[in-house]
Amino acid sequence: MLENLRQDARDELSALIELRCRLGEDPWVFLPDLPSVDEQVVATLREERLHDERWIPARARAYHPAAREGAAAKFEFDLLREIALEHPELSSAVWKVLDRVPSAW
Repeated sequence: MLENLRQDARDELSALIELRCRLGEDPWVFLPDLPSVDEQVVATLREERLHDERWIPARARAYHPAAREGAAAKFEFDLLREIALEHPELSSAVWKVLDRVPSAW
């Protein structure tokens, strides 16, 4: 399963690179900002979980305007931590993604 997700991520990143080059963007400028293949896999798994019935209520509470400060960051941590536990090979990518989540909690 993980290898299929990695291949899909490679294909997606390759298509994105080709598109941006065709639009005239300089690869030297945008390539450093693109996620790695494993980071793209983590993003895909995160997106799938956001539509899972288990996570929908938790996300609604975390991102509600009346939520406690840091609730969204805690939600993201819990969600990404679950991905790392299910796919230990993606742990370093999960930590890189977590570095981009505001740590207000």
